[in-house]
Amino acid sequence: MLRSFRPALSLLAAALVVGCASAPRPTPAPAAVATPPLAGTGTANAAVANLASASGTLVSGRVMLSPAQGGVRVRGELGGLVRNGTHNLRLHARGDCSAVDAASAGPEYDAQRGAPSQLPDSGERGRILADARGVAVVDLLLPGAVLGGGAPNDVVGRALLVLGATPGAISARVACGVVRIE
Repeated sequence: MLRSFRPALSLLAAALVVGCASAPRPTPAPAAVATPPLAGTGTANAAVANLASASGTLVSGRVMLSPAQGGVRVRGELGGLVRNGTHNLRLHARGDCSAVDAASAGPEYDAQRGAPSQLPDSGERGRILADARGVAVVDLLLPGAVLGGGAPNDVVGRALLVLGATPGAISARVACGVVRIE
């Protein structure tokens, strides 16, 4: 009687071997990518961003960046803004202002976290006000940022964008400039 089951057992054993050999192998977990730590200080004493128009505006200006207590101080002047308008100056992830609308600069960047911003936009961060001539004097702090050194919170090589109250395009990217060490 065992002889009559032998072919069936051989077939079952072969099916198990083939089934195991063709089963998908478990995918190893991806290796954790170590994120470099945020820096307490940078390696540069000064940087500049020359902002040029974007989205067909006439906005332009120059801001100087310097290390300050708690981050990086941004000071300068911007012109061509909507007169008596509220605008925002924001740090963006990529130092690329090549797109007509400056979308090439990527998402807003949070230097305190060293990553793209996850903060809801209240419109308060980076607020600048233009006067009756359309000129804004900028004096802001980028909290947690450093100048130079390549840490995730380093702002050198990132873009500063002016978001404007342009007629028909509230919060449009109206000017863009890349932060460069002087």
